[in-house]
Amino acid sequence: MDALLIVIIVAAVTSAACWVLSLITRDTSWVDRAWSIVPVAYVWIFVAGAFVNGEGSARVVLMGVLATAWGARLTFNFARKGGYTGMEDYRWAILRGRMRPWQFQIFNVLFIICYQMALLVLITLPAAVAAQNPTALTGWDALFIATFVAFLAGETVADQQQWRFHQRKKEAGGTLAPGFATTGLFRYSRHPNFFFEQAQWWAFYAIGATAAVTGGAGVIGGVLNPTIVGPALLTVLFIGSTIFTESITASKYPAYADYRRTTSMLVPWPPRARAVATQS
Repeated sequence: MDALLIVIIVAAVTSAACWVLSLITRDTSWVDRAWSIVPVAYVWIFVAGAFVNGEGSARVVLMGVLATAWGARLTFNFARKGGYTGMEDYRWAILRGRMRPWQFQIFNVLFIICYQMALLVLITLPAAVAAQNPTALTGWDALFIATFVAFLAGETVADQQQWRFHQRKKEAGGTLAPGFATTGLFRYSRHPNFFFEQAQWWAFYAIGATAAVTGGAGVIGGVLNPTIVGPALLTVLFIGSTIFTESITASKYPAYADYRRTTSMLVPWPPRARAVATQS
């Protein structure tokens, strides 16, 4: 069976399971729990398919390893925050309160499940491109693999800094000025973890594009190929999610307005002025 077809079947079954579970438990975070797991499975399906078809390559295996490293880090971070113990994303609860039940269920099916689960397939498609072009590794591969690893390290650091802040906040009784992390990487970006998350999948796309180019494709079809839809839609999702998240944070913490004024939203960049008071 074609690897892409297998991936689509697995995605459809997983989507159905997430929908049924969300109805049974009244918890819409099941896609969140699958987020760091199913893309890894999809990539390895493409890897296995390549070798079954006699088109295995070092590149496609390395893409599997990179996806696994991404998934392991994200799964660990999600688990330590209680993501697998029945904790629903607070944003879904807020949206549920703003919508009528039938409206929220339409949102649940179309966006939370269908859009996001389709997106998790799309971001892994560069591995399918690499599977179809089993050429030798190049210097460009080395560059993009190193870039992926650097972004992975950046997200690991950002998540750890955010985790430490919230642990200190908890130890302080739930209040710690200014109410949100502003030091470390958060001095240069309000959401460095979001930036690095997206950036990894752009690097992943670049590896697939390198495979297409070395396989004989030109700029169109190689450097720019249809799988760019995955990271592009991921960026759209993160920008929308970030704007919504910030609206909630700004309503809770007055100091956030100044932080937004001085600090880049996503791309790490030197602050425009002295940041708000740092946490102790």
